[in-house]
Amino acid sequence: MAIIVPFRGVRYNQAQAGKLAELVTPPYDVIYEAEQRHFYEKNDYNIIRLEYGEIHSGDDSQNNRYTRAHSFFKTWLEQHILVHDEQPAIYLYEQEFTASGSRLTRSGFIAGIKVEDYETGIILPHEETLSKAKADRLELLRHCHANFSPIFGLYDDSSLTVEKIASRYKQNKANVAFTDESGESHRLWIINNSGDLATISSLFKNQKVYIADGHHRYETALNFYKEMLDKGDSRFSFCLMTLVNLHDPGLVIYPTHRLVKNVAGFNAEEFLDNLKQIFTVTTLALPAADRGAILSAELNAVAALRADSHAFLLYLGGEKLHRLILRRATDNQLMAACCSTFSPAWRSLDVAILQSLVLEGMLGIDKEARAGGTNLAYTRDEAGALDRVDTGEFQAVFYLNPTQVREVTEVAAAGDKMPQKSTFFYPKLITGLVINDFTV
Repeated sequence: MAIIVPFRGVRYNQAQAGKLAELVTPPYDVIYEAEQRHFYEKNDYNIIRLEYGEIHSGDDSQNNRYTRAHSFFKTWLEQHILVHDEQPAIYLYEQEFTASGSRLTRSGFIAGIKVEDYETGIILPHEETLSKAKADRLELLRHCHANFSPIFGLYDDSSLTVEKIASRYKQNKANVAFTDESGESHRLWIINNSGDLATISSLFKNQKVYIADGHHRYETALNFYKEMLDKGDSRFSFCLMTLVNLHDPGLVIYPTHRLVKNVAGFNAEEFLDNLKQIFTVTTLALPAADRGAILSAELNAVAALRADSHAFLLYLGGEKLHRLILRRATDNQLMAACCSTFSPAWRSLDVAILQSLVLEGMLGIDKEARAGGTNLAYTRDEAGALDRVDTGEFQAVFYLNPTQVREVTEVAAAGDKMPQKSTFFYPKLITGLVINDFTV
């Protein structure tokens, strides 16, 4: 059973700090250096100073991004820039956003969730993690004793228990409502009614939770709990999570495309010949004047093939686009031969087929190379990836269809983990809306 608890959230006092749109950020792992500086400049109390502080040239063990985050957090609480809610609560959270030209709404709730080893089968991952990112998050947790951004979790409740409770609250004005600089609207309602809290808690007695986003933060929270428990401190048994029902109509996953670089002896024509041993390859003209529109149309075309085929697009330069098609099978024999230790659910993933049969099998980009970034980079900028191949920065770009929510849960339930960057749940959860302070 998953254990869900209310908590006394820490939230911005806008009368002191300013407008929330100036104070929040996306999660740390999608913020680049220029954006980091942008958030620093937006407001002196922007959450960036806590969640993802700058590194200074003179940093040492006594003065660094983590010690500064601790100092800011402590000072902002003392100055009532940040304030604790008076009662433990669960927070209904609604995001309204635009995807593929449509305005959608995704709803969930923010709560504490008891951390569990993956082996218990209660909380399940779907992606691999990197030790460097976990070390960074662990230092932040050690210094601040707080979760500044929620993990994104999924659960399966076709009876829509939380949604029925939420419908009553949403008849009233939201406790928090604002639109951020990207045009996404955020609304928050506070649930502290004991009956509603008990109903939500009871629902999760028979639930598994699938981590959609935030694997590094979850594994860090679990490790930190064990570290502190060894010292006799049991306060850290829960972490901050936003939970969204798998049946929510606003669940959107975008693909993350693969850029290939620095493959020794790479020859485009030989590579295409090798691909033809596995895939049906169709080559299309991609003239510079129209290539944005052609690429968009072809991405839609391969998306339409996903029901019965694994479909990719490949660009190697030279104003040509290549469509790669492999018919689906219940358990693809090529994948069964090379990846027998993985489940059929994992072997049927587009991203697993690309990684195993092509990136690793043909180009030699193994686990170590992927982890080190030697030969592989990731992008969601479809048109920009063409330019990066043309300039010679990369040798090729593979365009993928998005992973489906059903595939995420099936792979997790089978005990496997997808290759890194297999999913991009859109939009990202906002950071700075509600903070979990372990010290209260």
